[in-house]
Amino acid sequence: MSSAPGSSFRFWVLVAMLVATGLFLHSRTRPETLPPRQPLEKLPLHIGQWVGQETSLSAEVLKVLGDGEFLLRIYRSVHEQAHIDLFVAFFPSQRAGDTIHSPQNCLPGAGWEPVESARVALPSADGSTAIVNRYVIAKGLDRQLVLYWYQAHGRIVASEYWAKFWLVADAIRMNRSDGSLVRVITPLGREESPESGQKRILEFVSHISPALDAFIPR
Repeated sequence: MSSAPGSSFRFWVLVAMLVATGLFLHSRTRPETLPPRQPLEKLPLHIGQWVGQETSLSAEVLKVLGDGEFLLRIYRSVHEQAHIDLFVAFFPSQRAGDTIHSPQNCLPGAGWEPVESARVALPSADGSTAIVNRYVIAKGLDRQLVLYWYQAHGRIVASEYWAKFWLVADAIRMNRSDGSLVRVITPLGREESPESGQKRILEFVSHISPALDAFIPR
């Protein structure tokens, strides 16, 4: 009896993952080479019309996140009632087990539940676009809009699985396993549409994206 096409596909995906993992582990014998970069704390507090304020992460959260560098700020503008919550997690190496945690796992633990999800295009200064994740989350009557993506070596991806694929591929090809998560949140007013919140986030991101290369090396 022949196997179902779906089972065969999953089998070869598993084989490919095992081979890639073996190569990745083999590459761990070489010390990594990380280009020069600025620490996240040097990210500008003034970004376009937005002014940032530092927010600290609790010891419990830092323990869960692992051995990386993290930035959490609230940005406000005199032209906008709603603020922008920016979180950046950078891992100089992910070979020792400290890997990027998906916001999909963290948000429910904080009491927020996703009620809508999609992928949206994130414009870049050079005219190109990258696809990122968009979530509307809710807790009681409160709603927030979340955009997040994985960024490493000049590449932005929405999928956690593609981020892990490129982690392995770049560790072999470039001898680097550094990577980051960028997450941007804004609260939605009672009658405000997600599209309005998205416009606010994209305006903010258009100012911050060009600066990120100094902190998340290509």
